[in-house]
Amino acid sequence: MFDEKLTAHLAELSKLEFNNEELEKMTEDMTAIVGLMDKVRGFETDEKPYTVEPVSYGELREDNYKASYPTDNILKNAANIKNDSFVVPKVV
Repeated sequence: MFDEKLTAHLAELSKLEFNNEELEKMTEDMTAIVGLMDKVRGFETDEKPYTVEPVSYGELREDNYKASYPTDNILKNAANIKNDSFVVPKVV
């Protein structure tokens, strides 16, 4: 697939410099990468990836109201309260 001439040409276009050993190693690596991509390209991809089944809202549970913890008990130890809520200092 890749030969040293092609690797040297790509290195020149990429403004990279390799000595002979590095060029040989890069040629081996590039050949391995292209070989792997050829394998990936061969996989069957007839199915749509990342499809999500639609949600049927009729199957969701019914909302049931139940009383929560009394607000007075929650706020009894708060240092600063406004509109039945904790007031905290602004932090920038």
